Amino acid sequence: MPGLRHGGCSAGARPCDRPRARRGRAIGSYCRVEVRRSSAALSSGRDLRPRRGEPGDLDPRFREGRLLSGWVGATAAALKPLVDAFAADVLASDTLQVDDTPVPVRAPGTGKTKTGRLWTSVRDARPFAGSRPPAALFCYSPDRKSLPPRRRGANIHRAHLTDFRGVTHADGGACPRAGRRLDPGAGFNELLAGGRIVEAACWAHVRRKFFDVHAATASPIAKEALDRIGQLYAVEKTINGSLPDRRRQERQRRSKPIAETLSAWAESTVRLLSRKSELAQAFRYMPARWTALVRCFDDGRLALDNNPAERALRCVAIGRKNYLFAGSDAGGRRDLCAD
Repeated sequence: MPGLRHGGCSAGARPCDRPRARRGRAIGSYCRVEVRRSSAALSSGRDLRPRRGEPGDLDPRFREGRLLSGWVGATAAALKPLVDAFAADVLASDTLQVDDTPVPVRAPGTGKTKTGRLWTSVRDARPFAGSRPPAALFCYSPDRKSLPPRRRGANIHRAHLTDFRGVTHADGGACPRAGRRLDPGAGFNELLAGGRIVEAACWAHVRRKFFDVHAATASPIAKEALDRIGQLYAVEKTINGSLPDRRRQERQRRSKPIAETLSAWAESTVRLLSRKSELAQAFRYMPARWTALVRCFDDGRLALDNNPAERALRCVAIGRKNYLFAGSDAGGRRDLCAD
């Protein structure tokens, strides 16, 4: 592994570095695991060993994070073939759940940060008794623009998905609006527009709109919407872990009529509301995504929502106050490669 040689230091190192740097094969993986487990910035790596009750005798350059950054980079380079093989295995699935979250990234020369994007593709076959183990693939991109995959600075996650064919679960921000031009800022719209990838929308996002209104206003109409959507989840509890054919049959028999009744009730109710109200906006969110929302009723492999992808990104949100920002776009890609 470049820069991580057994029993010594990398080529070109000063002799005085050797007793303290200890660039053994284990130190890179040790530091990588400790930094990730603590959701810590690289510059705080010098504190990890003392906090665990171990001698804090690492190189003084840990104070600036330079030495640890080099080790993490070498670890990421060594793991690249494994990450590529893992990505190929995940993207060979028929269904994926995808989501993204913003990540602050330092913008050199401005004294500020810009917004990068962290993407995840999750495979979870457990709800339909699939044999493949659950897995989550993470990618980084400098922005969320729909750029050609091979263009410099393009969305790296979308470049990976150019080899994917199947169904993706995505939240409302990533799906085309019915009867509207595709949003150029949504990361998956170009892929969905090609027909090679089919989108399944998220019922949890529909429910969340009504939940927010009910929490703020105690609206009885919002409460009724929550109860109707809750009936769909009640059906899901009875078929979780069943084979795809049984899930499809039960959804056709029980869930689809509930959804059709909900749609008819929503269409008649929204006419009685002010167009500018939050409740009316919650109602309009649903019909714009209806085709993608009901797709799960015809395919037992699909989930009702995109919650597994959101849970996969929870580790990023938990550690965000610790690491604050990524040092560069290359650092964002390298950090995820080492994960």
